[in-house]
Amino acid sequence: MLGIEGLTPDEIGTILDLANTHVERTRAGQMKADSLRGRTLINLFFESSTRTRTSFELAGKRLGADVINMSVESSAVKKGETLIDTAMTLNAMHPDLLAVRHAESGAVELLAQKVGCSVINAGDGSHEHPTQALLDALTVRRRRGRLQGLLVAICGDILHSRVARSNIHLLSAMGARVRLIAPPTLLPARVDRMGVECFTDMKAGLADVDIVMMLRLQLERMQGSYTPSIREYFHLYGLDSEKLACAKPDALVMHPGPMNRGVEIDTLVADDIDRSVIREQVEMGVAVRMACLELLSQHRAQWRRS
Repeated sequence: MLGIEGLTPDEIGTILDLANTHVERTRAGQMKADSLRGRTLINLFFESSTRTRTSFELAGKRLGADVINMSVESSAVKKGETLIDTAMTLNAMHPDLLAVRHAESGAVELLAQKVGCSVINAGDGSHEHPTQALLDALTVRRRRGRLQGLLVAICGDILHSRVARSNIHLLSAMGARVRLIAPPTLLPARVDRMGVECFTDMKAGLADVDIVMMLRLQLERMQGSYTPSIREYFHLYGLDSEKLACAKPDALVMHPGPMNRGVEIDTLVADDIDRSVIREQVEMGVAVRMACLELLSQHRAQWRRS
């Protein structure tokens, strides 16, 4: 699973249905399963991410897999080993599943070409983050009962966001309408070809939307200044109660994390118990990753038998 782009609505629906089953089982106290017993999952994160890595680790363990977290900071990569050499080394260990996060777009696909196991993209550069889009979709579907016909606003640093790209692919495939809201400097080139509406005015873009999805400024990917100041950015593009009032009265507020309170979102909005589903997104993340690991493992088992 290298990205959302190319998945059909039926394939997306299959993942969401299975993930929803895992949510219900977990909430009923059925925390453990054995569908991945005897399988090995390696989490290979070249970028730090407490939330995503822990989610994959918990998902693997709940399904009975042996989970190994590789620390890149102390690995041979830091000593000059190439990505391809790393892939060959991992391949010799015969893992079943590999979850990879990398700072460069396309690096996960390159690694996937060199290993014989199933690979999940846990985020590559500014390209895609498929499991984040899936968990966002599951959160919305459980709250609204559907994705089709909803109006979703994705706000903030669209230019550098792999979360935005995966969500655009998924929401468009499932029949939702997507609006992008950002300063002109943080909108991608040729954005008009993505099948979305674009706004540079926050209040205008939020008018009558069903879902407000906020993104943080990806400062680690920026070279140069994209905004005049953090204070001005929050004034124009930070989600507060005044701007949120432009959306539908029951509009949901989402954020993939980590949040920068007072930069892209106000604390009162982030902690709104009626409208914010940010904590729920974290819960859905474990279920979605359980579903992805399970489906990939089943597919691999079928391939081996054939």
